[in-house]
Amino acid sequence: QVQLVDSGGGSVQAGESLRLSCAVSGYTSSRYCMGWFRQAPGKEREFVSSISAIGMAEYADSVKGRFTISQDNAKATLYLQMNNLKPEDTAMYYCAADPSGVYGCPYRPYNYWGQGTQVTVSS
Repeated sequence: QVQLVDSGGGSVQAGESLRLSCAVSGYTSSRYCMGWFRQAPGKEREFVSSISAIGMAEYADSVKGRFTISQDNAKATLYLQMNNLKPEDTAMYYCAADPSGVYGCPYRPYNYWGQGTQVTVSS
């Protein structure tokens, strides 16, 4: 059974950094998309970033140049380095996995989700 465990959230000031982690277990597919999504209070969940098994990374326009997604296959962990955080980045962040493909990761029907980790950025 696939399990994703998010961690690394916290409360920071604008301009500071955080690194989110997502520990993955029970995942054996060599074809996958992994992604980060976020949901702010009163808003719909939105795509933040994704990376595929072939290393193709994609980002929402709102985080390009500030966030970096990466993966450590040896540790079965997905990361999201978030720099120069802004108050509008405040949200619950979720990692997600889709084992059915390696292309079009922002649009995949993600099957597995972490429990979420809260990021709060104050001005």
